[in-house]
Amino acid sequence: ATTTQMRIPWFVKRGFTTTMALNNPYKRAKPYEGLPSEKVIGTHSGTFQCDEAMGVWLLRQLPEYRNSKVVRSRDKDTLAPLDIVIDVGGIYDHSIKRYDHHQREFDERFTEDGVTKLSASGLVYRHYGKDVIRELYPALSDEHLEYVYLKMYESFMQAIDAIDTGVEVAPEVKFRDNTGLSSRVGRMNPRWNEENTPEIADAKFEEASKLCGEDFISVLSGIVESQIPAFELVEEALLKRYDVDDSGEIMMFPSGGMPWKQHLYELEKKHSAEPLVKYVLYTDQAGMWRIQAVTEEGFAFKNRLSLPEKWRGVRDDDLAKIAGIEGCTFCHAAGFIGGNKSYEGVLQMARVALKEGKN
Repeated sequence: ATTTQMRIPWFVKRGFTTTMALNNPYKRAKPYEGLPSEKVIGTHSGTFQCDEAMGVWLLRQLPEYRNSKVVRSRDKDTLAPLDIVIDVGGIYDHSIKRYDHHQREFDERFTEDGVTKLSASGLVYRHYGKDVIRELYPALSDEHLEYVYLKMYESFMQAIDAIDTGVEVAPEVKFRDNTGLSSRVGRMNPRWNEENTPEIADAKFEEASKLCGEDFISVLSGIVESQIPAFELVEEALLKRYDVDDSGEIMMFPSGGMPWKQHLYELEKKHSAEPLVKYVLYTDQAGMWRIQAVTEEGFAFKNRLSLPEKWRGVRDDDLAKIAGIEGCTFCHAAGFIGGNKSYEGVLQMARVALKEGKN
């Protein structure tokens, strides 16, 4: 077949339906409603941070420490008999369940080339993260569990470690983001001019730990219930891209809305894809076909190949005339996305954009 011929989309051959895309193979376990564990978790008193608040929440998801009591103290004699202690005590030793990271010689990282040292929550996640995820999603396969474990650190836990240990997000920062979880937890501490007793501080800590858990669940559920099903569809679309066009640079999804960019980068490496995909085609909620330029990995706005400059900011009939393609609906002024009324039309837009972009 030549690139000018129309082909039957791969998802039609396969019998794909929207319902299949919405099916979620993994369901989260119901919240535990039994008695709390008799084991006691220790951490430091005083001003709390996100790392120990998160670490406590993670431990409480495990049967061994389910809803355990927390003792907040800096007194060694108070901490010594406790079953597990995090973020205080000057010791990191998994064999005796002590997980502090403030020692001068401490240099533990999640991976050998990790950009940040581990905080208390990072240490807890390193040793117990897979068990926590398994408790929340017991049906995960071993392969998917490993994927989720690594992805959760990369996309969520790592930031907590970096902020707690003083690692900047970039060599030069143009503004400070105070909307993240670590900042929100910090603001939950009693203010200097508010009433503050150990009981009040402990109650605030419990609220902060609960907030950490809500954010953890929010990110985790997105990875398990959305990204994993999407990963499989992105991989199938990548492997069948030559059914769409002989160039191998145009890929198509049967519907939009699913996360695909990071999956595509990973899968191109996995399958040694060459050339790289330049455009992705999919339908929006209204049924219009879209063409989206793939960004270069690591960039939010730098495209591998933007849509033609003469199309940008033009709509409907005017765009159809300029492009010489029926059914065009729009092209964004930045050249990263456009639309057409039909699959045939949007595929032609991709082919023309490829040709013009390489001239």
